[in-house]
Amino acid sequence: MQFESLNIIEPILKSLKEEGYTIPTPIQVQAIPIVLQGTDLIGCAQTGTGKTAAFAVPILQLLSRNRTFDKRRRIRSLVVTPTRELAIQIEESFKAYGRHTGLTCTVVFGGVPQNPQVAALRNGVDILVATPGRLLDLMNQGFISLKEIQIFVLDEADRMLDMGFIHDVRKIIAALPQKRQSLFFSATMPPEIVKLAGNIVYKPVKVEVTPSASTVEIVNQFVYFTDKGNKNALLLELLKNEKIKTALVFTRTKYGADKVVRVLKKRNINAESIHGNKTQNTRQRALSNFKAQTTRVLVATDIAARGIDVDDLEYVINYEIPNISETYVHRIGRTGRAGANGTAISFCDADEKTYLKDIEKLISKKIQVVENHPYPLIDNNPVKAPKQQRGDHNRPRSNSPKNTRTFHHDRNR
Repeated sequence: MQFESLNIIEPILKSLKEEGYTIPTPIQVQAIPIVLQGTDLIGCAQTGTGKTAAFAVPILQLLSRNRTFDKRRRIRSLVVTPTRELAIQIEESFKAYGRHTGLTCTVVFGGVPQNPQVAALRNGVDILVATPGRLLDLMNQGFISLKEIQIFVLDEADRMLDMGFIHDVRKIIAALPQKRQSLFFSATMPPEIVKLAGNIVYKPVKVEVTPSASTVEIVNQFVYFTDKGNKNALLLELLKNEKIKTALVFTRTKYGADKVVRVLKKRNINAESIHGNKTQNTRQRALSNFKAQTTRVLVATDIAARGIDVDDLEYVINYEIPNISETYVHRIGRTGRAGANGTAISFCDADEKTYLKDIEKLISKKIQVVENHPYPLIDNNPVKAPKQQRGDHNRPRSNSPKNTRTFHHDRNR
């Protein structure tokens, strides 16, 4: 199927062709016609599925049909998303797909001075992309009115919940017109997310391209069992492989991310970290350097990484295994995007074995174990791990993996 089959108007088709898009992804095939009908939608799709275009393209088309020629443009579509990186990415997508429509889009987020954002709002804007905190702040100051919103999008709802934005989201919803079209997107649909969706959408059509927690099948997944104290040495060993041109490394904490960067820099490996304590300019510079491959390793926390979209990223390394199973799916979704090759490598110490079992239960797959490496797990006696947030918490722990297959890094892919 081509984009032309979705009854998309010529100005947007022209932009899509300029961006190199010819065949829509499954989420786009299903969601675009529904949104164009003016129907509310719940979209459940993992990262890397083309979700942004699934709502951006039809929104641009709907707003183009109802063009306002008032010199002072009013905000007619609002997209709320949890992180600054993701907000910037969505704004860039709207501008790329809508470059021939005459519609305007701007983005507001915290961590930077508000004056440039306020100036853009004063010039008038059709589509606003925002993070919750800065949006409410500018609303309270009288710079933003949501009274004329026709289409509302809540993106990455599960992450919004994880980050504690639920109260902010409710305040935003309360300020929206009752008569509107609402689009609700989430990578996972636990009960609390279903409840939140019920307060936003009206008689929605649900689109679920893949099971909520399924991983991208094309991503090769491997686990190295190693002691916590040997993770730095194991990471340095892996990075001796020149085929790993760039790697996105995940840690659980901001402190941990900075610590890994210091270790890598001591070995003359270009590395930068990206997390919530970094300024917006620093985060954007680190991401730009990583995309340009001047930075070989980007070390990130989960919250900061949700908006990372890097073409042809082949390696994701879980320096620490996440204690929330769904987070693993989001992490490895950074690679293997749009059909490209991808490899996800996880370091698992004794304390993290329960997390690994929960992940394997969620994805219904055993992750291949790499055994012949120089830093194998010696201490098999884990301390009591924190209570799991998913899975069968009462089951006994296993100290030895069943999978014993071997992975050689120097083989061609």
